[in-house]
Amino acid sequence: MSCVLGIETSCDETAAAVVANGTEIISNIVASQSVHAEYGGVVPELASRAHVELVVPIITQAVAEASTTLDGLDGIAVTQGPGLIGCLLVGVSVAKSLAYALGLPFVGVNHIEAHIFANFLHSEGLPPPFLCLVASGGHTDLIHVSERCDYAKLGETLDDAAGEALDKAAKLLGLPYPGGPELERLATEGDPDAVSFPRPSVPGFDFSFSGMKTSVYYYLRDLSPEEVERRRADVAASFQEAVVDTLIGRLLEAADHVRVDRLVVAGGVASNLRLREKLGAAASGRGFQFSVPPPSLCTDNAAMVAAAGFERLRRGEAAALGLAAQASMPLLSGERG
Repeated sequence: MSCVLGIETSCDETAAAVVANGTEIISNIVASQSVHAEYGGVVPELASRAHVELVVPIITQAVAEASTTLDGLDGIAVTQGPGLIGCLLVGVSVAKSLAYALGLPFVGVNHIEAHIFANFLHSEGLPPPFLCLVASGGHTDLIHVSERCDYAKLGETLDDAAGEALDKAAKLLGLPYPGGPELERLATEGDPDAVSFPRPSVPGFDFSFSGMKTSVYYYLRDLSPEEVERRRADVAASFQEAVVDTLIGRLLEAADHVRVDRLVVAGGVASNLRLREKLGAAASGRGFQFSVPPPSLCTDNAAMVAAAGFERLRRGEAAALGLAAQASMPLLSGERG
């Protein structure tokens, strides 16, 4: 198994990539859908339709930029779940069709596992065992990675994901979609200590961001329009700081619990510069090793899907053509670690 085509259509990015030997990115094409901006969030039906229009051209471009052909591929990997079911169905259907037509093995990949494997696609990636925080618009999970494909989930969000909370706070501040990156940009102009937003603590190693988001609503509600405009940057910086502190605090607590000194972050929120800098400093201060993928591999992409798929195919885990997309798909079975 050498060159694997990865296909990602779990939400609002249509992506395809060719990865060699599970580590070398030959091509990595991502088309973000702008159609959702006027609605302030992803509209599942519109996302599905956009994938139908984009997926074949994006695959064609990825294969061409890899200087190969479909016949030159050795396998296909596709995001099977979790995600928006209509979006997932597009990628899974195309992957199965290509696998059947080309006589290639293919495999369905868990989206969370793909984010973990993004850390094996850059030279500074840490080998297992490590503790991985996967933080995105749809997920906030703490996962103990004993070795590749061997996981124990320690904690997860009980309500909103970290990225979702950032997006909703951005919307409350009147920022355009997608809100997270816009809030991060505005935060650079503000004081992270200006507003004392809560850092909720829940049992175990779980997260809760719903109350944090609500605190922004109540804070802004009591301000005049002029005060809101004057304090927008401070609110953005303070809320971002609260989310970052919550993520880092829980990650370090879990690291002490499982006694690991290697920390990894993945998912769209991992591209947040404040999180990267502050967690890097915290890890260094405790003598921990710390790794995070480049921003282009933190957000949804197909290279990470191909990397995870390569490993699964290498282990002989090719799927049957009856493979079904799954809106909810656990990373692992059994009890939490």
